[in-house]
Amino acid sequence: LLPGEEEQVLAWGTGPVMEIPDKCIHELFEEQAAAQPDAVALVLGDDEMTYGELDRRSTLLAIHLQGLGVGPDVLVGLMLERSFNMVVGIVGILKAGGAYVPIDPEYPAERIEYILSDSGVKVLVTETKVTAQGGGGGEAAHVCLDVLELDAIDGTLKRDVKSNHLAYMIYTSGSTGRPKGVQIEHLRPRRTMVILKCSLQF
Repeated sequence: LLPGEEEQVLAWGTGPVMEIPDKCIHELFEEQAAAQPDAVALVLGDDEMTYGELDRRSTLLAIHLQGLGVGPDVLVGLMLERSFNMVVGIVGILKAGGAYVPIDPEYPAERIEYILSDSGVKVLVTETKVTAQGGGGGEAAHVCLDVLELDAIDGTLKRDVKSNHLAYMIYTSGSTGRPKGVQIEHLRPRRTMVILKCSLQF
């Protein structure tokens, strides 16, 4: 190790202790959005989205998803290219109480179909250009964010999810056998996080 790297490694675990609040990931995001709604949350090329707009869009999506039966521990497929919609989808699924199952549109069709079948997702958040490429079969209801009229959605968001509910399920590579879905609760990933940074750059 270089001297600076050695100092960094030795310093790990010796800093101030932060108590982890008993809150869900999206609740921490909502606190940030309420505190700084005009701050930039997402950057994609020359485009930006504020915390306030991300919070608004994800809430409307969450209301729509709850109308489709999404709630605590309900698995929702998320098959999107890297985009603002991908983050809206993640936060919206969490707000609805569901747990997202990330599916890369670039996966081979066989892997996509396996994940959809094995996870048993009833709802798939995606876009029309992704489904047009042949991905996202199965019986899951498709919510295409590029055509969904968020501003036309009306209703009240139900808040039933707790920090011990599932946040997401991610599949292993399957290099040693069939891929397996690993389920992660809201609280578990934050046990090893120092700061939850919601500002993402692609």
